[in-house]
Amino acid sequence: MGNDAFGINTDVVKSFAIEINDVVKSGVQICIVVGGGNIYRGISGTKTGMDRATGDHMGMLATVMNSLAIQNALEQIGVETRVQSALPISAVCEPYIRRRAKRHMEKGRVVIFAAGTGNPYFTTDTAAALRASEMNCDALVKATLVDGVYSADPKYDKSATKFDSLSYLDVLRKDLKVMDASAISLARENNIPILVCSIIKDKNLSKVLSGKGSYTIISN
Repeated sequence: MGNDAFGINTDVVKSFAIEINDVVKSGVQICIVVGGGNIYRGISGTKTGMDRATGDHMGMLATVMNSLAIQNALEQIGVETRVQSALPISAVCEPYIRRRAKRHMEKGRVVIFAAGTGNPYFTTDTAAALRASEMNCDALVKATLVDGVYSADPKYDKSATKFDSLSYLDVLRKDLKVMDASAISLARENNIPILVCSIIKDKNLSKVLSGKGSYTIISN
């Protein structure tokens, strides 16, 4: 949403598309799991009395909107993509089928996974760890607003220190809020390293995937 109060900022989406295109041109196969907090967060609805499952399903639909926006931005710059949704919405995207997704990736397409896991009570962090496991990914990149994992929120605590590397158990023991515990546990179980980096730093995603840039790695 950039500096907007909510919704989809087209300039931000274009910048993401350019970053992703750079990665694709380098020869890296990439698939994407998109969140929906810029439009609606399911868990926030429970504070006003909404049923959690209903709120989570609304949040999943928000991720479909974001996925279509990213698909559009990518295709406008010549990157072939497919959106697969865990909730069947055949009018606008494919249903999630693992073998089909792998085939798309083999053909050089960027696959965007929408609607999380398709189940309430699970976040898109967990969906990312699940899809990374199913696609046999070499790594899971958590592209966010900060350039790594810190001891505290650097936005509010100027003394917060950045970790260069952590173990999965470190993250769980210290209750670091980088990803959900279920996502960390799933990545640990399947031995998938997690790279936490900034998506708003210019060209940082390409740098991180080439072993440079600023990031924190979570692994065994």
